[in-house]
Amino acid sequence: MYLGIDLGTSAVKTVLVDAAQRVVASRSQPLTVASPRPGHSEQDPVQWIDATFATLDALKADHPAELAAVEGIGLSGQMHGATLLDADRNPLRPCILWNDGRSAAECGELEQRWPALRATTGNKAMPGFTAPKLLWVAKHEPEIFAATRLVLLPKAYLRLVLTGEAIEDISDASGTLWLDAARRDWSDAALDATGLSRRQMPRLVEGCAPAAQLSRELAQRWGMRKPPMIAGGAGDNPAGAVGIGAIGSDAAFVSLGTSGALLVPTRAIAANPARAVHTFCHAVPGMWIQAGAILSAASCLAWIARVLRTPEAELLAPLGERPTAPSPVSFLPYLSGERTPHDDPDVRGMLDGLSHGTDRDAIVQAVLEGVAFALADCRDVLADSGMAITAVDAIGGGSRSRSWLSVLANVFDIPVHRFADGETGAAFGAARLGRLAVSGEPVEAVCTAPQRVETFEPDRSLAEAYAERLPKWRSLYRPRR
Repeated sequence: MYLGIDLGTSAVKTVLVDAAQRVVASRSQPLTVASPRPGHSEQDPVQWIDATFATLDALKADHPAELAAVEGIGLSGQMHGATLLDADRNPLRPCILWNDGRSAAECGELEQRWPALRATTGNKAMPGFTAPKLLWVAKHEPEIFAATRLVLLPKAYLRLVLTGEAIEDISDASGTLWLDAARRDWSDAALDATGLSRRQMPRLVEGCAPAAQLSRELAQRWGMRKPPMIAGGAGDNPAGAVGIGAIGSDAAFVSLGTSGALLVPTRAIAANPARAVHTFCHAVPGMWIQAGAILSAASCLAWIARVLRTPEAELLAPLGERPTAPSPVSFLPYLSGERTPHDDPDVRGMLDGLSHGTDRDAIVQAVLEGVAFALADCRDVLADSGMAITAVDAIGGGSRSRSWLSVLANVFDIPVHRFADGETGAAFGAARLGRLAVSGEPVEAVCTAPQRVETFEPDRSLAEAYAERLPKWRSLYRPRR
């Protein structure tokens, strides 16, 4: 048996997977995000531990025999968060999250300090990444920076609590701006540019490699026969790729989670930092991922559901399975700023084209379309980098919506494939990495593609209508800087 634990932004999801790669059980616990100031996004690391322990306690109560047989554990997590620990390895402040925009000024400073940043990391300095956050802390909270002895990403902090060891995997580390993406190792020049050193960094391992064993105390708490091995694991999107077998260079996929992304695994780095394309190491050796990322995807649907005080399922139901025409309303999904292609933490969302005749359905459809248009921006910058995408698989919570995947297929004008359990992709991928860490099996033998349960083909007239709408939608963007 194997466990996959996905430390997301809105919830911790834990899945229990058997040797036949069937999900035996899953549990989740919600998380909350604090915004102490506009543009700031933080979480208390204690939440992560409490939520993770709650999922495992629940699995022990309902599936004690299966949990007792767990041999390997994989961790997946939200990327880029800055968790700063003191000499006793206690958090010094709330974690600054991936969608926090406070460090825009520090991004320019970092690129000036270290001109080789883009060539070494494959990325442009953007506020979501970890390194600029440390420059912000050094400037605005110097006493905390001075006390920082260890900097961890969210799932590495969870691993520290589970094992007592500070270890990070290569894929998550590549989202910090401290990793030499080609060498898959920390860059001393990058760390020096932010006033840090390797002494403050965790040890690095590949995602499918063994990292450390669960502590005996916790293994006893959950009734495990022996302490399982915990794998290196992966950032959420690389873990999602592992979960759907996207480990080769012919497997583009779209993630509709709290944030959104369009991702293409590659066998060589194909960086395009000038257009805000992200370069990450994959969770399997010798592979990388090129990605366009948007900061708000399924969170846009959660936002409109909160504003309208109506459950998401109730909002989606009247839309049916396929739109008949584009909504007369346009929505910019920049609720937390935007990454690809704008790199603009200050831009905000917009509803355009409202009238007395606008109804709820038109607004909800516009929200789905706005996210799809933002992902079309990602598609086009990836194409500029030489990656032509002819079909995509969909994962993340948003992939449950048939109407949303139909919109996406028509906006992209390519087939979009859906899996039966696409929303558990990252946790399932983490479980696969946990298995690889203890079994030594070939990656391709374990990380196979699950069966697609449905394909959404573009409708010619709708695809043409969306292609006509896209330039007008793009014209609504106005930089605030």
